[in-house]
Amino acid sequence: MARVVAVVAGVVTHAGKILIGQRKRNDWHGLKWEFPGGKVETGEEPASALARELKEELGIDAVIGDLMQRYQFSYNERPPIELMFFEVTQFTGVPVNYEFEQILWEEAVKLPGYDFLEGDREFIEYLAARA
Repeated sequence: MARVVAVVAGVVTHAGKILIGQRKRNDWHGLKWEFPGGKVETGEEPASALARELKEELGIDAVIGDLMQRYQFSYNERPPIELMFFEVTQFTGVPVNYEFEQILWEEAVKLPGYDFLEGDREFIEYLAARA
């Protein structure tokens, strides 16, 4: 059985909107939308991994808040992943797009209208229902 890959994602909020990023067109699942974040490296705590990823992808220093949701998801051709979505309500710096095709701020209720990665869909529905 394949080992589960831990993936962290940040729900970065500001002025009532959430920051989302669109994957680069030549990436795996190109042009799909996602939350900033990435893989947890061996020996790394999930919150620390997310803080590192947000610095790399957006150039911000983030305060990682509560775990909002966690579940496993499998893309057919890949090992299963464990997705962990964390709240990020405080950060310093202005987000700069280092890794995405584009980034934008959007209201939670409008997120289901974007073409998100399949693994994020369950969480998108949760966020939209909560809004």
